[in-house]
Amino acid sequence: MIDQRLQVLRVLSEVGTLTEAAHRLGYTPSAVSHQLRSLSKDLGLPILEQRGRGLILTPVGQLLLERTQELFTRWEEIRGELAEADAGSPMQQRRLRLCGFSTAAAALLPPTAEKVSELFPDSQVTIIEAEPEECFELLVTEQADIAVVVATDPLPPRSDIRFEQNALVSDRLDLLVRSDHRLATRSAVSLSEAAEESWILDRPGSPYYRLVRTACAAAGFFPENAHQSREWETGAALVSAGLGVALIPRLARLPEGYDVARVPLRGDPVPSRKILTGVRSGSAGQPIIAAALEILHEVAASVAHRGV
Repeated sequence: MIDQRLQVLRVLSEVGTLTEAAHRLGYTPSAVSHQLRSLSKDLGLPILEQRGRGLILTPVGQLLLERTQELFTRWEEIRGELAEADAGSPMQQRRLRLCGFSTAAAALLPPTAEKVSELFPDSQVTIIEAEPEECFELLVTEQADIAVVVATDPLPPRSDIRFEQNALVSDRLDLLVRSDHRLATRSAVSLSEAAEESWILDRPGSPYYRLVRTACAAAGFFPENAHQSREWETGAALVSAGLGVALIPRLARLPEGYDVARVPLRGDPVPSRKILTGVRSGSAGQPIIAAALEILHEVAASVAHRGV
């Protein structure tokens, strides 16, 4: 087993404050402080220093964290080897925690959880809806095992050795228009054909806002932001009322009752958002995680080929 104090240090480096680290770990701030002081004392070296209201790693602490990542990776691999060696044991407790942003949590994770439960009848599978950045924090604090996220800032870079990130699916964007709109009956349209429309976007700075702006810029225009909406259902209601058009990912399913039409986009490349899976480094070989990742890819492939 890895010294728990190293995990405490790892989480603190991620969240920056004793209070938040304690919250993530289920400890009291004083317990977190005590463990870190104890670790520093055992090493005979300072590993943290105060910076404003938060704590940052000293050069020694940073080096310790970098080197112990090798231990965490190897420990995840060992857990997989042990589980594989004990496959079929009635005493083996299998737990899988899946986390993902709202669209993935609705479209990808439930069928994945269902199939994993069928494959591992004694397992406990949990789904957590969370924003992409939070998903990686859940991986670090071992509150989740697999994350499904949209590739966007401010996620960890693909080179971050704490995680293994892999492409899952390219989620195509459709143009959402009112059903009597001039483009509603087309089999496919180029994004530039909607350049003069009023647009319904998320709030400036949000990942979806940046996604739409980037797609429109590639098509040669910047959308007029007539209305702001965070939820797909709200956006559909605004489009249904004739207040503008929007882009909606293929994974997003809309409730019935709105007077809207989804029109596929064409282009080279077709506007889309890239969806990734993330796991802790070394954990992908654990049987239940490996099976879930394979199932996730099957589910995502099925969704990707689904028509509008």
